[in-house]
Amino acid sequence: MAETGDGRLPFRITKTGIVVTVKLTPGTSADRITGVDVGVDGAPVLKARVRAIPEKGKANTALIALMAKWLGVPKSGIEILSGTTSRLKQLAIAGNPSDLEDAFRRRLEAAGKGGG
Repeated sequence: MAETGDGRLPFRITKTGIVVTVKLTPGTSADRITGVDVGVDGAPVLKARVRAIPEKGKANTALIALMAKWLGVPKSGIEILSGTTSRLKQLAIAGNPSDLEDAFRRRLEAAGKGGG
């Protein structure tokens, strides 16, 4: 699923990039983005799965690497703003907001077609 039923995406644009809301599932069989879902508060969240376990920041490090590869940005341009010990996280991704939005939409479309 590329977008939530109402068409909302799980990020907001900032002056320096985007802030993405991610629901992370650690300890899975593969690192991948599986699409967008609706969180308990009704807001859209990006669903991400990583092989790393949630121990000593390993899952967070794996999430940053996954997002960097997924969007084609450097790992150094991604910061966890909130949720370091939670499954629900806010990631700040630095870059041209328009380019990041375009990349995000393209990758979500690919994820929705099984190319996550």
